[in-house]
Amino acid sequence: MGTDKRGSQAVRSSEFSLGGLLLRFLAALLLVLATYNPTDLSYYDWVRIAMTNSGLGPEHYFVGVLILIGWTVFVVASIRALGVLGMALGVAFFATLIWLLIDFGILAADSAKAVTWIALVCLAGLLAIGVSWSHVWRKLTGQFEVSDED
Repeated sequence: MGTDKRGSQAVRSSEFSLGGLLLRFLAALLLVLATYNPTDLSYYDWVRIAMTNSGLGPEHYFVGVLILIGWTVFVVASIRALGVLGMALGVAFFATLIWLLIDFGILAADSAKAVTWIALVCLAGLLAIGVSWSHVWRKLTGQFEVSDED
């Protein structure tokens, strides 16, 4: 990371790296898989079982709010960075990538569980790209993205 002196205050510029992208991907994957996954060890299944047993309590709501905050951060940042068209292109990219890998025999799509796992990992990838896009854009073009919203 570099520093730039402006007056008496040091301003740090964040450098984008593959490690940063991987960290964002892992955070997105944690959020996606904590929300739902085919193993029955997810927030969705925890709440479903609690509702069946009439045991929905404040802990379920608290964790739900934490998960909702995480989704809000990732989705809003991704839509602001990529836009609706960029998100649609990202979905198209991952969908055709999955299709290509299945067609080449690299991925097996012989079960709903396998397809679910693949889709969840791709969703995490799309979210990670979305929250990283301004860094990628700056690296590719040298231009900064500035939001006018106050």
